[in-house]
Amino acid sequence: MTTDENLPAVVRRERIRVAVAERGFVRVSELAESFGVSGVTARADLDALVDAGHVLRVHGGAVPAAADRAERETSFEESLVASVLPKQRIGEVAASLVRSGQSIILDVGTTTLAVARALCARSDLDDVTVVTNGISIALELEGEIPRFTVVVTGGALRPLQHSLVDPLADVVLERIHADIAFLGCNGVDVAAGVTNVNLPEAAVKTRMLRSAHRAIVVADSSKLGRVHLGRIAGLAEVDTLITDAAATPAALDDLRSAGLDVITTPIDSLER
Repeated sequence: MTTDENLPAVVRRERIRVAVAERGFVRVSELAESFGVSGVTARADLDALVDAGHVLRVHGGAVPAAADRAERETSFEESLVASVLPKQRIGEVAASLVRSGQSIILDVGTTTLAVARALCARSDLDDVTVVTNGISIALELEGEIPRFTVVVTGGALRPLQHSLVDPLADVVLERIHADIAFLGCNGVDVAAGVTNVNLPEAAVKTRMLRSAHRAIVVADSSKLGRVHLGRIAGLAEVDTLITDAAATPAALDDLRSAGLDVITTPIDSLER
């Protein structure tokens, strides 16, 4: 966005709407700086756009509302406020599978961020090496150094997900063989396998899967049965799926019948 001070509010808000639609997520601080207004004014502009149905407020900024988003990829910030408890429980189950001395790959995403948080909460873990392409995940784990070694892959930064992708993302991945790779996704389907909404991250996820002894997909129940553009892997290439207890028995039966090991979070976890 270019700096434009003293614009009429109606013009400024239209430009903000376009910026949010194009970028997927815009911070309040960025708006204030770009338009030369206070944070209070920037928040008021976003509130007006919320009332008009153009944007949704999330922590620190705004994302497109459904009408403006269409098929646009959901931002990290928007995903962060969706299915919070199921993701937390999935993270706890996933983290319980890790042992001291192991090496793991943590893919970018809000469910894998929940895995990172659950790993941090396990005071019994030590000497764990975590390789990630998620900036948010690396920052979450930073406080656990030196009991955790955190390795961040290289690559170009995708602001929408705060992820690192090609070029260079595979430099680290092609030189390691981790014990477990925890992979996020946008869809898990019996026929289409594991898929993602964007191609750059799907390619990195595939390389992560191939760089680990065991591949575990972490996906809340809303992802089951969905199919997206970027193919990560067929179900036969994945060892385990961890999902939440809200998944329908039919969906779970179909996945298990296809040969996939499926772990669900405890039913009472939804009631805590």
